[in-house]
Amino acid sequence: MATGIARLDSTDDCRHIAVHHNNTMQASSSRGSRPASGASNPAAATSAAAPDAEHGLPLPQRYWAILVVALGITLAVLDSAIANVALPTIARNLHASAASSIWIVNAYQLSVTISLLPLSSLGDRIGYRRVYLGGMALFTVASLGCALATSLPLLALARVIQGFGAAGIMSVNTALVRMIYPPARLGRGIAINAMVVAISSAVGPTVASGVLSVAPWPWLFAINVPIGVAALAVGLRSLPRNERHDSPYDFPSAVMNAFVFGLVIFAVDGLGHGERYGFVAVELIGAIVIGYFFVRRQRTQPAPLLPVDLLRIPVFALSVGASVCSFCAQMLAFVSLPFLLQNHLGMSQVETGLLMTPWPLVIVGAAPLSGVLSDRISAGWLGGLGLAALTAGLLLLATLGEHPTASDIVWRMALCGAGFGIFQSPNNRTMLSAAPRHRSGGASGMLGTARLTGQTLGSALVALVFGIAPQHGPVITLYVAAGFAAAAAVVSTMRVTQAPAAA
Repeated sequence: MATGIARLDSTDDCRHIAVHHNNTMQASSSRGSRPASGASNPAAATSAAAPDAEHGLPLPQRYWAILVVALGITLAVLDSAIANVALPTIARNLHASAASSIWIVNAYQLSVTISLLPLSSLGDRIGYRRVYLGGMALFTVASLGCALATSLPLLALARVIQGFGAAGIMSVNTALVRMIYPPARLGRGIAINAMVVAISSAVGPTVASGVLSVAPWPWLFAINVPIGVAALAVGLRSLPRNERHDSPYDFPSAVMNAFVFGLVIFAVDGLGHGERYGFVAVELIGAIVIGYFFVRRQRTQPAPLLPVDLLRIPVFALSVGASVCSFCAQMLAFVSLPFLLQNHLGMSQVETGLLMTPWPLVIVGAAPLSGVLSDRISAGWLGGLGLAALTAGLLLLATLGEHPTASDIVWRMALCGAGFGIFQSPNNRTMLSAAPRHRSGGASGMLGTARLTGQTLGSALVALVFGIAPQHGPVITLYVAAGFAAAAAVVSTMRVTQAPAAA
């Protein structure tokens, strides 16, 4: 992975290193005899350890740092995917019902969602490096706890803790990328994140199946431990420090955030699984009431936990909207396509997996390319083009007909993957660059929250459509997904008229 990451940077880095070295030498000569006094000052020491805002980290430290970030994202995404595949096996082994075993997945997702924004806000205050490494350490310990769990309640508890660790990783990973890469190459760093997420999503089921074929289910979690320890060891030496602000942490807002997102998740999940409408309505009303006071409180904070200050930046708000709609479209398709391929077209489980693989596989190639292009071309145009391709691909999948060939399905899947990959890297780069540098943590947390919000909404809409029209549910869902992708394309192109963000 380190070699692949290194190749994404061009040889122009040598020039950046030379310029950075010359600037450093000039700064050193101008300081004269002051280093001794500065070394005793903790603030000065922190500033000296921070990366150069214009040139990022020097090589090869940059490669080691981005490798640590990539490893963390891989673990967090893989652990969500492999748990889904292993649910039946775990339920049988722990003598749990299928319904109760769902909490192995839900516990992880819930803890990630409710803690993303609080941890990203904490990163702005105590440093992204500390939050990331703390999350990695917690994730590693909790993974060991998952492997040693002997009952469903213990496993669910370990998954909750593991989710908080994953949130520490995901809440500040793009903020760290902003510290690692110079502004002129930020798109490449963002593209690496998108590529790693795509690869992890694509190989997750395969990894789970491979591990379960040779070992019992606890090894699905035990394999995280040596990887986590290695990432911690390298991260302690390579991850950059950032300047921090000393405003007090808003604990009441963190609690309100947890209630708002928690109630919304429970309500959406209940709606999708046929829960009584009265109970769902109470949960939604509770989320709205708490959310009202939550937002009011954020508007009075200098560095709010929910980044309402960043949402006042038009290009940032539009990028968040495009992200929510695009991930909603992707989740609508990912959940409904297996039903279309198996129940309507008569494909086997193996054939379904193979036919859906081109989507994430093409993202692996499209994301780095669009990341490089995003350093030169407007994200509004790139994102609009990618989302238009995603819309076309979804419409073509919805109109497959009754007897499509494998090639008919594969190239449509590839078109969807190419479109999503072209959109994702420039959009993420724009979200991060639109925020002031000291608010990178808030922007990073909002990036993850937009993704999770879109995915949660997409999953609920699938269940809703399937409940209303079970016979034609997959096809209708694909049309709904195309509608969300088209809306995202419109929102993306609206950014063309906005002033470009400064990284």
